[in-house]
Order: sequence, then C-alpha cells, then structure tokens
Amino acid sequence: MTDLSILAAAAEAPTRLDPLELFLDADIVVQAVMAGLLIASVWVWMIIVSFSIRIGGVRRANAKYERDFWQSDDLDSFMRERGHKEIASGRVAHAGIGEWRRSTKAKSIDRDGTRQRLASAMETQVATEADNLADRLNFLATVGSVAPFVGLFGTVWGIMNSFFQIGVQENSSLAVVAPGISEALFATAIGLFAAIPAVIAYNRFSHSVNSLESRMLRFADRFHATLSRELEAD
Repeated sequence: MTDLSILAAAAEAPTRLDPLELFLDADIVVQAVMAGLLIASVWVWMIIVSFSIRIGGVRRANAKYERDFWQSDDLDSFMRERGHKEIASGRVAHAGIGEWRRSTKAKSIDRDGTRQRLASAMETQVATEADNLADRLNFLATVGSVAPFVGLFGTVWGIMNSFFQIGVQENSSLAVVAPGISEALFATAIGLFAAIPAVIAYNRFSHSVNSLESRMLRFADRFHATLSRELEAD
C-alpha cells in the first residue's frame, strides 16, 4: 500500500463513533442483544416517568385526605361523602371502620380482641397499598441486575466472532479485529445505559414507597388510637 493510498484511507475513515453504524455492522446475535437491551431501556424510562407521576399523585391525595379526615367532626358522614376507593389512605381508613363495625355490633365487646383486629386490618391494608405501588419496581431491579450481563454476553460473542475472522483471514491486524471489537463493546455500553438509570430509579422509588408506607402506618396508628378511646368510652 502506497503512502497516497494510506492517506486516502485515513481521510475516508470515520472521525467519531456512529451508534447506528455499529448496530448495523454487528453480528446478528449481537444485534439481537442490543435490540433487547434498547427495548428494556425504553421500558425502564416509561416506568420511571409513569411511576414518578403516580407516586406524586398518591402522596398529594393522601395528604389532602388525611388533613380533611382529622378535621371532620363526623367520620361516618365524611367516609360516605368522600369515599375511599381512589385514595390509599381512604382504603386504610375504610378497613379500620369496617373492622370496627363488625367487632362492635355484638352485645358483648371484646375490647382487647377488637384492638388487635383493628390494628391487623389496617396494617394489612397498608401493606397491600405498598405492594400495589411497588409492583412494577421489580422490572427495574431485574434490568438493573441483568442488563450488564446481557450486554457482556453480546460483547463476548462479538469478540469471539472477531477472533474467528482472524483465523479465517489469517490476519491479526487491528483493521481486521477493531471493528468487531468496537461493535461487541457497544453491546456492553447499551447494557450499562439500560442498567444505570434502572438501579438509580429503583433505589429512589423504593425509598419513596417506604416513606409513603411509613406515613400510612402513622395514619393507621393514630386512627387506631382514636377508635381505642371510643372503646374505653363505651
């Protein structure tokens, strides 16, 4: 190869990485890995956006409901007017009211048993609300832990293919192996691109769910104390 041809090849060589070109030039297995990781990444961001909106709405609705709940002088009429189906704290309060009515309709009231059942009913509802909120977070945890290894699989496969090409062409120059290795490493980059926001979002949202669960438990404890005083008055 003459000096002129070397200079011409250098002039035609790309000056920066082209992700689309790396994808299109990759082996079919590496392409499948990249496509799967890209789909997982899109899904992760959809969950991040939708969950952020959802957890914010739940937090605001609970705060407003609890504020109005404690300001009400007649809890029965408040429950009838406001309902409970759309608000997590409302469902917790409804669970307590329901157990209160079932436990106090008998002529002889078991006060200790009633207190235990009230606590159990509301704590169970709080756990249900937290589980419902955290249901989709499992996908974030899965992507965060698995995506790097899936990308690494694509990288290993691509590097194996590059070494195979060395054997076929009987040429170990960088011009032979570099493109394949670049495409293979791109799979790992996509795996990290999917995993990093998934891990960050999972940790942040788990903290938000735990915080919301703690707040609902405090609401349940306060309501339980109110009903316990009613038992003592009776």
